[in-house]
Amino acid sequence: MKLAVIGTGYVGLVSGVCFSELGNEVICVDNAKSKIELLNNGEVPIHEPDLKELIASNTAAGRLSFTTDLAAAVSASEIIIIAVGTPSLPDGKANLAYIEQAAEEIGRAINDYKVVVVKSTVPVGTNEKVADIIRNFAEASFDFASVPEFLREGTAVRDTMNPDRIIIGTASDRAAEMLTELHRPLTDQITITDVRSSEMIKYASNAFLATKISFINEIANICEKVGADVEEVAKGMGMDRRIGSSFLKAGIGYGGSCFPKDTQALIQIAGQMDYDFKLLKSVVEVNRDQRFNVIRKLDELLGDVAGRTIGIWGLAFKPETDDVRDAPAFEIIETLLERGAQVKAYDPIASNNFERTFNRSEVEYCSSAQEAAESADALCILTEWKEFINIPLSDIQKWLKTPNLIDGRNIYREEELEATPFAYYSIGRPKMNNGVKETNPILSF
Repeated sequence: MKLAVIGTGYVGLVSGVCFSELGNEVICVDNAKSKIELLNNGEVPIHEPDLKELIASNTAAGRLSFTTDLAAAVSASEIIIIAVGTPSLPDGKANLAYIEQAAEEIGRAINDYKVVVVKSTVPVGTNEKVADIIRNFAEASFDFASVPEFLREGTAVRDTMNPDRIIIGTASDRAAEMLTELHRPLTDQITITDVRSSEMIKYASNAFLATKISFINEIANICEKVGADVEEVAKGMGMDRRIGSSFLKAGIGYGGSCFPKDTQALIQIAGQMDYDFKLLKSVVEVNRDQRFNVIRKLDELLGDVAGRTIGIWGLAFKPETDDVRDAPAFEIIETLLERGAQVKAYDPIASNNFERTFNRSEVEYCSSAQEAAESADALCILTEWKEFINIPLSDIQKWLKTPNLIDGRNIYREEELEATPFAYYSIGRPKMNNGVKETNPILSF
Protein backbone atom coordinates (compact mmCIF):
# COMPACT_ATOMS: atom_id res chain seq x y z
CA MET A 1 0.00 0.00 0.00
CA LYS A 2 1.03 3.63 -0.40
CA LEU A 3 1.25 5.63 2.83
CA ALA A 4 2.07 9.18 3.84
CA VAL A 5 3.04 9.67 7.48
CA ILE A 6 2.79 13.27 8.68
CA GLY A 7 5.24 13.95 11.51
CA THR A 8 8.61 12.31 12.14
CA GLY A 9 8.70 12.22 15.91
CA TYR A 10 8.83 8.94 17.82
CA VAL A 11 5.43 7.74 16.69
CA GLY A 12 5.52 8.92 13.09
CA LEU A 13 9.08 7.94 12.28
CA VAL A 14 8.93 4.50 13.90
CA SER A 15 5.50 3.76 12.40
CA GLY A 16 6.53 4.86 8.93
CA VAL A 17 9.76 2.90 8.98
CA CYS A 18 8.05 -0.25 10.25
CA PHE A 19 5.30 -0.04 7.64
CA SER A 20 7.98 0.21 4.96
CA GLU A 21 9.66 -2.86 6.45
CA LEU A 22 6.38 -4.71 5.82
CA GLY A 23 6.66 -3.90 2.10
CA ASN A 24 4.57 -0.74 1.84
CA GLU A 25 5.68 2.42 0.06
CA VAL A 26 5.99 5.08 2.74
CA ILE A 27 6.63 8.80 2.48
CA CYS A 28 7.47 10.44 5.82
CA VAL A 29 6.68 14.16 5.97
CA ASP A 30 7.87 16.87 8.34
CA ASN A 31 7.90 20.66 8.07
CA ALA A 32 11.29 20.77 9.84
CA LYS A 33 13.66 20.98 6.88
CA SER A 34 16.73 20.23 9.02
CA LYS A 35 15.19 16.99 10.28
CA ILE A 36 14.31 15.83 6.76
CA GLU A 37 17.83 16.64 5.55
CA LEU A 38 19.21 14.62 8.46
CA LEU A 39 17.02 11.63 7.58
CA ASN A 40 17.87 11.85 3.89
CA ASN A 41 21.54 11.72 4.88
CA GLY A 42 20.99 8.48 6.75
CA GLU A 43 21.05 10.03 10.22
CA VAL A 44 18.34 9.58 12.86
CA PRO A 45 17.13 12.48 15.06
CA ILE A 46 16.14 10.19 17.94
CA HIS A 47 17.87 7.32 19.70
CA GLU A 48 15.88 4.13 19.21
CA PRO A 49 17.41 0.63 18.92
CA ASP A 50 17.31 -0.86 15.37
CA LEU A 51 15.74 2.24 13.82
CA LYS A 52 18.78 3.52 11.94
CA GLU A 53 19.41 0.12 10.33
CA LEU A 54 15.79 -0.19 9.19
CA ILE A 55 15.84 3.30 7.71
CA ALA A 56 18.98 2.48 5.75
CA SER A 57 17.70 -0.83 4.36
CA ASN A 58 14.23 0.42 3.39
CA THR A 59 15.53 3.65 1.88
CA ALA A 60 17.94 1.61 -0.22
CA ALA A 61 15.08 -0.66 -1.30
CA GLY A 62 13.07 2.36 -2.48
CA ARG A 63 10.20 1.79 -0.05
CA LEU A 64 10.94 4.71 2.28
CA SER A 65 11.50 8.39 1.59
CA PHE A 66 11.46 11.68 3.46
CA THR A 67 10.15 15.08 2.36
CA THR A 68 8.84 18.45 3.48
CA ASP A 69 6.30 18.44 0.61
CA LEU A 70 3.10 17.37 2.34
CA ALA A 71 0.86 18.01 -0.67
CA ALA A 72 2.89 15.76 -2.96
CA ALA A 73 3.02 13.01 -0.32
CA VAL A 74 -0.75 13.13 0.22
CA SER A 75 -1.50 13.08 -3.51
CA ALA A 76 0.70 10.01 -4.03
CA SER A 77 -0.75 7.99 -1.12
CA GLU A 78 -3.84 5.91 -0.30
CA ILE A 79 -3.61 6.20 3.48
CA ILE A 80 -2.58 9.37 5.29
CA ILE A 81 -1.38 8.90 8.87
CA ILE A 82 -1.27 11.96 11.12
CA ALA A 83 1.37 11.50 13.81
CA VAL A 84 2.21 15.06 14.85
CA GLY A 85 2.79 16.10 18.45
CA THR A 86 0.00 17.00 20.86
CA PRO A 87 2.00 18.45 23.77
CA SER A 88 0.39 19.65 26.97
CA LEU A 89 -0.73 23.25 27.36
CA PRO A 90 -0.10 24.96 30.72
CA ASP A 91 -3.55 23.90 31.96
CA GLY A 92 -2.93 20.24 31.06
CA LYS A 93 -5.10 20.20 27.93
CA ALA A 94 -3.67 18.73 24.73
CA ASN A 95 -2.37 21.29 22.26
CA LEU A 96 -4.13 20.49 18.98
CA ALA A 97 -2.58 23.29 16.91
CA TYR A 98 -0.23 20.97 14.99
CA ILE A 99 -2.91 18.43 14.21
CA GLU A 100 -5.32 21.12 13.05
CA GLN A 101 -2.65 22.60 10.78
CA ALA A 102 -1.93 19.16 9.34
CA ALA A 103 -5.66 18.57 8.73
CA GLU A 104 -5.98 21.79 6.75
CA GLU A 105 -2.95 21.01 4.60
CA ILE A 106 -4.20 17.47 3.98
CA GLY A 107 -7.61 18.80 2.98
CA ARG A 108 -6.08 21.14 0.44
CA ALA A 109 -3.98 18.31 -1.03
CA ILE A 110 -6.57 15.52 -1.32
CA ASN A 111 -7.06 14.72 -5.00
CA ASP A 112 -8.99 11.42 -4.82
CA TYR A 113 -10.32 9.00 -2.20
CA LYS A 114 -8.07 8.70 0.88
CA VAL A 115 -8.26 7.20 4.33
CA VAL A 116 -7.02 9.74 6.90
CA VAL A 117 -5.80 8.15 10.12
CA VAL A 118 -5.11 9.99 13.37
CA LYS A 119 -2.38 8.16 15.26
CA SER A 120 -1.53 11.08 17.52
CA THR A 121 -2.96 10.86 21.03
CA VAL A 122 -5.92 13.23 21.02
CA PRO A 123 -8.91 14.04 23.26
CA VAL A 124 -12.20 12.32 22.55
CA GLY A 125 -13.96 14.04 19.65
CA THR A 126 -10.78 15.28 17.95
CA ASN A 127 -11.05 12.90 14.98
CA GLU A 128 -14.45 14.36 14.13
CA LYS A 129 -13.00 17.86 14.38
CA VAL A 130 -10.12 16.85 12.09
CA ALA A 131 -12.60 15.43 9.59
CA ASP A 132 -14.58 18.68 9.63
CA ILE A 133 -11.43 20.70 8.92
CA ILE A 134 -10.50 18.44 6.01
CA ARG A 135 -14.03 18.68 4.57
CA ASN A 136 -13.73 22.46 4.49
CA PHE A 137 -10.93 22.16 1.94
CA ALA A 138 -11.10 18.73 0.29
CA GLU A 139 -12.52 18.41 -3.19
CA ALA A 140 -12.48 14.59 -3.13
CA SER A 141 -14.02 12.04 -0.78
CA PHE A 142 -12.24 10.56 2.20
CA ASP A 143 -12.88 8.50 5.31
CA PHE A 144 -11.26 8.99 8.67
CA ALA A 145 -10.17 6.68 11.45
CA SER A 146 -8.50 6.63 14.83
CA VAL A 147 -5.66 4.11 15.19
CA PRO A 148 -3.84 4.87 18.47
CA GLU A 149 -0.27 3.74 19.05
CA PHE A 150 0.94 1.78 22.06
CA LEU A 151 4.70 1.74 21.54
CA ARG A 152 7.27 2.35 24.28
CA GLU A 153 10.37 4.43 23.79
CA GLY A 154 13.45 2.25 23.87
CA THR A 155 11.49 -0.71 22.48
CA ALA A 156 9.44 1.19 19.91
CA VAL A 157 10.45 -0.86 16.86
CA ARG A 158 9.83 -4.15 18.64
CA ASP A 159 6.48 -2.93 20.00
CA THR A 160 5.37 -1.73 16.56
CA MET A 161 6.29 -4.99 14.86
CA ASN A 162 4.84 -7.14 17.66
CA PRO A 163 1.78 -5.32 18.98
CA ASP A 164 -0.53 -6.71 21.66
CA ARG A 165 -3.48 -5.42 19.67
CA ILE A 166 -4.50 -2.98 16.96
CA ILE A 167 -7.43 -0.68 17.64
CA ILE A 168 -9.21 0.77 14.59
CA GLY A 169 -11.92 3.31 15.26
CA THR A 170 -14.03 4.19 12.23
CA ALA A 171 -17.58 4.29 10.95
CA SER A 172 -16.47 3.36 7.41
CA ASP A 173 -16.43 -0.28 6.29
CA ARG A 174 -14.12 0.64 3.44
CA ALA A 175 -11.61 2.31 5.75
CA ALA A 176 -11.84 -0.57 8.24
CA GLU A 177 -11.08 -3.06 5.48
CA MET A 178 -8.05 -1.11 4.21
CA LEU A 179 -6.63 -0.57 7.68
CA THR A 180 -7.17 -4.19 8.64
CA GLU A 181 -5.27 -5.23 5.53
CA LEU A 182 -2.46 -2.82 6.42
CA HIS A 183 -2.08 -4.17 9.97
CA ARG A 184 -2.82 -7.87 9.43
CA PRO A 185 0.88 -8.77 8.88
CA LEU A 186 1.53 -7.55 12.42
CA THR A 187 -1.19 -9.39 14.38
CA ASP A 188 -4.60 -10.95 14.14
CA GLN A 189 -5.63 -9.15 17.35
CA ILE A 190 -7.45 -6.37 15.51
CA THR A 191 -10.49 -4.68 17.04
CA ILE A 192 -12.85 -2.46 15.06
CA THR A 193 -14.72 0.03 17.19
CA ASP A 194 -16.24 3.50 16.98
CA VAL A 195 -13.96 6.52 16.76
CA ARG A 196 -14.63 7.96 20.21
CA SER A 197 -14.06 4.64 21.94
CA SER A 198 -10.77 4.27 20.07
CA GLU A 199 -9.65 7.71 21.24
CA MET A 200 -10.60 6.84 24.82
CA ILE A 201 -8.85 3.45 24.74
CA LYS A 202 -5.50 5.19 24.34
CA TYR A 203 -6.00 7.52 27.30
CA ALA A 204 -7.52 4.81 29.48
CA SER A 205 -4.63 2.44 28.76
CA ASN A 206 -1.92 4.93 29.64
CA ALA A 207 -3.80 6.17 32.71
CA PHE A 208 -4.16 2.60 33.99
CA LEU A 209 -0.46 1.85 33.50
CA ALA A 210 0.46 5.10 35.25
CA THR A 211 -1.84 4.04 38.08
CA LYS A 212 -0.03 0.71 38.42
CA ILE A 213 3.30 2.53 38.70
CA SER A 214 2.08 4.96 41.34
CA PHE A 215 0.38 2.13 43.21
CA ILE A 216 3.51 0.00 43.48
CA ASN A 217 5.51 3.07 44.54
CA GLU A 218 3.03 3.71 47.34
CA ILE A 219 3.34 0.04 48.33
CA ALA A 220 7.14 0.46 48.29
CA ASN A 221 6.88 3.39 50.68
CA ILE A 222 4.78 1.30 53.07
CA CYS A 223 7.20 -1.62 52.71
CA GLU A 224 9.98 0.61 54.00
CA LYS A 225 7.98 1.34 57.12
CA VAL A 226 6.87 -2.21 57.91
CA GLY A 227 10.00 -4.11 56.87
CA ALA A 228 8.64 -5.82 53.74
CA ASP A 229 10.42 -6.12 50.38
CA VAL A 230 8.52 -4.47 47.52
CA GLU A 231 10.16 -6.69 44.91
CA GLU A 232 8.87 -9.81 46.66
CA VAL A 233 5.47 -8.16 47.03
CA ALA A 234 5.38 -7.22 43.33
CA LYS A 235 6.43 -10.74 42.35
CA GLY A 236 3.61 -12.24 44.39
CA MET A 237 1.09 -9.76 43.02
CA GLY A 238 2.19 -10.29 39.43
CA MET A 239 1.60 -14.02 39.61
CA ASP A 240 -2.11 -13.25 39.77
CA ARG A 241 -3.33 -13.29 36.13
CA ARG A 242 -5.85 -10.59 36.98
CA ILE A 243 -3.01 -8.23 37.91
CA GLY A 244 0.02 -9.24 35.81
CA SER A 245 3.66 -8.44 36.48
CA SER A 246 4.20 -5.54 34.07
CA PHE A 247 4.56 -1.98 35.42
CA LEU A 248 5.00 -3.19 39.00
CA LYS A 249 8.62 -2.06 39.35
CA ALA A 250 9.11 0.41 42.17
CA GLY A 251 11.34 3.41 41.58
CA ILE A 252 11.24 7.19 41.39
CA GLY A 253 8.19 7.42 39.16
CA TYR A 254 7.26 7.65 35.50
CA GLY A 255 8.21 10.34 33.01
CA GLY A 256 8.54 10.68 29.25
CA SER A 257 6.30 11.97 26.52
CA CYS A 258 3.17 9.89 27.18
CA PHE A 259 2.17 9.13 30.76
CA PRO A 260 2.56 12.67 32.22
CA LYS A 261 0.88 14.28 29.23
CA ASP A 262 -1.92 11.74 28.87
CA THR A 263 -2.84 11.58 32.55
CA GLN A 264 -3.12 15.36 32.70
CA ALA A 265 -5.13 15.43 29.47
CA LEU A 266 -7.57 12.79 30.75
CA ILE A 267 -8.04 14.75 33.98
CA GLN A 268 -8.88 17.78 31.82
CA ILE A 269 -11.24 15.77 29.61
CA ALA A 270 -13.08 14.55 32.70
CA GLY A 271 -13.20 18.07 34.13
CA GLN A 272 -14.73 19.45 30.96
CA MET A 273 -17.51 16.92 31.44
CA ASP A 274 -17.94 18.04 35.09
CA TYR A 275 -16.37 14.84 36.40
CA ASP A 276 -13.71 14.97 39.11
CA PHE A 277 -11.24 12.16 38.34
CA LYS A 278 -9.97 11.88 41.92
CA LEU A 279 -8.09 8.62 41.42
CA LEU A 280 -6.02 9.90 38.49
CA LYS A 281 -5.27 13.18 40.27
CA SER A 282 -3.83 11.12 43.12
CA VAL A 283 -1.77 9.06 40.66
CA VAL A 284 -0.18 12.26 39.34
CA GLU A 285 0.43 13.61 42.84
CA VAL A 286 2.03 10.36 44.02
CA ASN A 287 4.28 10.25 40.95
CA ARG A 288 5.56 13.77 41.43
CA ASP A 289 6.28 13.22 45.11
CA GLN A 290 8.01 9.87 44.55
CA ARG A 291 11.01 11.45 42.84
CA PHE A 292 11.71 13.52 45.96
CA ASN A 293 12.47 10.33 47.89
CA VAL A 294 15.98 10.78 46.51
CA ILE A 295 16.24 14.18 48.19
CA ARG A 296 14.79 12.91 51.46
CA LYS A 297 17.29 10.06 51.63
CA LEU A 298 20.18 12.37 50.81
CA ASP A 299 19.09 14.50 53.76
CA GLU A 300 19.14 11.45 56.00
CA LEU A 301 22.60 10.43 54.78
CA LEU A 302 24.26 13.84 54.64
CA GLY A 303 22.20 16.00 56.97
CA ASP A 304 22.47 18.94 54.58
CA VAL A 305 23.36 18.92 50.88
CA ALA A 306 24.60 22.52 50.89
CA GLY A 307 28.21 22.58 49.76
CA ARG A 308 28.17 18.85 49.03
CA THR A 309 28.96 17.34 45.65
CA ILE A 310 26.26 15.00 44.34
CA GLY A 311 26.89 12.68 41.41
CA ILE A 312 23.95 11.89 39.15
CA TRP A 313 23.85 8.83 36.91
CA GLY A 314 21.03 8.98 34.39
CA LEU A 315 19.15 11.92 32.89
CA ALA A 316 16.80 10.19 30.41
CA PHE A 317 13.44 9.19 31.86
CA LYS A 318 14.21 5.54 31.04
CA PRO A 319 17.08 3.56 29.48
CA GLU A 320 17.55 3.02 25.73
CA THR A 321 16.25 6.48 24.85
CA ASP A 322 17.61 10.01 24.75
CA ASP A 323 14.20 11.44 25.66
CA VAL A 324 14.32 13.63 28.76
CA ARG A 325 10.75 14.91 28.68
CA ASP A 326 9.42 15.06 32.24
CA ALA A 327 12.37 13.01 33.49
CA PRO A 328 12.64 12.85 37.31
CA ALA A 329 16.18 14.23 36.98
CA PHE A 330 14.86 17.74 36.29
CA GLU A 331 13.16 18.27 39.63
CA ILE A 332 15.79 16.35 41.58
CA ILE A 333 18.68 18.37 40.18
CA GLU A 334 16.74 21.64 40.43
CA THR A 335 16.08 20.97 44.13
CA LEU A 336 19.71 20.07 44.79
CA LEU A 337 20.92 23.29 43.15
CA GLU A 338 18.39 25.41 45.02
CA ARG A 339 19.67 23.93 48.27
CA GLY A 340 23.28 24.72 47.49
CA ALA A 341 24.62 21.39 46.26
CA GLN A 342 27.15 20.97 43.49
CA VAL A 343 25.88 18.56 40.82
CA LYS A 344 27.92 16.39 38.45
CA ALA A 345 25.73 14.56 35.93
CA TYR A 346 26.24 11.85 33.34
CA ASP A 347 24.00 9.97 30.92
CA PRO A 348 25.23 7.66 28.14
CA ILE A 349 23.26 9.46 25.42
CA ALA A 350 20.81 12.02 26.89
CA SER A 351 23.17 14.63 28.36
CA ASN A 352 22.98 16.97 25.37
CA ASN A 353 19.18 16.88 25.29
CA PHE A 354 19.03 17.49 29.03
CA GLU A 355 21.48 20.38 28.91
CA ARG A 356 19.54 22.05 26.09
CA THR A 357 16.32 21.79 28.09
CA PHE A 358 17.61 22.48 31.61
CA ASN A 359 18.66 26.10 31.73
CA ARG A 360 20.99 25.94 34.73
CA SER A 361 24.67 26.53 34.04
CA GLU A 362 25.71 25.26 37.49
CA VAL A 363 25.45 21.61 36.46
CA GLU A 364 28.73 19.96 35.50
CA TYR A 365 28.00 17.57 32.63
CA CYS A 366 30.50 14.73 32.64
CA SER A 367 31.79 12.56 29.81
CA SER A 368 31.82 9.33 31.81
CA ALA A 369 30.21 7.63 34.78
CA GLN A 370 33.55 7.70 36.58
CA GLU A 371 33.91 11.45 36.13
CA ALA A 372 30.45 12.07 37.59
CA ALA A 373 31.17 9.89 40.63
CA GLU A 374 34.72 11.00 41.39
CA SER A 375 35.06 12.92 44.68
CA ALA A 376 31.29 13.07 45.16
CA ASP A 377 29.76 12.93 48.63
CA ALA A 378 26.94 10.75 47.28
CA LEU A 379 25.90 9.11 44.03
CA CYS A 380 22.26 9.00 42.86
CA ILE A 381 21.17 6.52 40.18
CA LEU A 382 18.14 7.92 38.34
CA THR A 383 18.11 5.78 35.15
CA GLU A 384 18.80 2.05 35.03
CA TRP A 385 21.23 2.01 32.11
CA LYS A 386 23.06 -1.30 31.59
CA GLU A 387 26.30 0.64 31.65
CA PHE A 388 25.67 1.51 35.29
CA ILE A 389 24.56 -1.99 36.23
CA ASN A 390 27.81 -3.41 34.83
CA ILE A 391 30.13 -1.11 36.80
CA PRO A 392 31.60 -2.98 39.82
CA LEU A 393 30.69 -1.53 43.19
CA SER A 394 34.37 -1.67 44.09
CA ASP A 395 35.07 0.88 41.35
CA ILE A 396 32.28 3.16 42.55
CA GLN A 397 33.70 2.97 46.09
CA LYS A 398 37.12 4.08 44.81
CA TRP A 399 35.66 7.00 42.90
CA LEU A 400 33.40 8.43 45.58
CA LYS A 401 34.67 10.69 48.33
CA THR A 402 32.19 9.03 50.70
CA PRO A 403 30.47 5.70 49.88
CA ASN A 404 26.89 6.99 49.87
CA LEU A 405 24.68 5.44 47.21
CA ILE A 406 21.05 6.32 46.43
CA ASP A 407 19.66 3.67 44.07
CA GLY A 408 16.46 5.14 42.66
CA ARG A 409 15.93 2.20 40.29
CA ASN A 410 16.84 -0.79 42.50
CA ILE A 411 19.60 -2.00 40.20
CA TYR A 412 21.69 -3.71 42.88
CA ARG A 413 21.07 -7.01 44.64
CA GLU A 414 21.63 -7.75 48.30
CA GLU A 415 24.51 -10.15 47.66
CA GLU A 416 26.36 -7.46 45.69
CA LEU A 417 26.26 -5.08 48.64
CA GLU A 418 27.38 -7.57 51.27
CA ALA A 419 30.75 -6.74 52.79
CA THR A 420 30.82 -3.30 51.16
CA PRO A 421 31.08 -0.05 53.13
CA PHE A 422 28.23 1.66 51.29
CA ALA A 423 25.55 3.61 53.06
CA TYR A 424 22.90 2.42 50.64
CA TYR A 425 19.29 3.35 49.95
CA SER A 426 16.93 1.73 47.46
CA ILE A 427 13.16 1.89 46.93
CA GLY A 428 10.95 -0.31 49.12
CA ARG A 429 13.69 -2.72 50.27
CA PRO A 430 14.38 -1.64 53.86
CA LYS A 431 16.53 -4.65 54.80
CA MET A 432 19.06 -3.52 52.18
CA ASN A 433 19.09 0.12 53.26
CA ASN A 434 22.35 0.05 55.17
CA GLY A 435 23.09 3.42 56.72
CA VAL A 436 19.62 4.91 56.30
CA LYS A 437 17.21 4.97 59.19
CA GLU A 438 14.12 2.89 58.48
CA THR A 439 11.32 2.08 60.84
CA ASN A 440 10.54 -1.57 61.45
CA PRO A 441 7.85 -1.42 64.11
CA ILE A 442 6.19 -4.22 66.00
CA LEU A 443 2.69 -4.00 64.65
CA SER A 444 -0.17 -4.23 67.12
CA PHE A 445 -3.71 -5.20 66.23
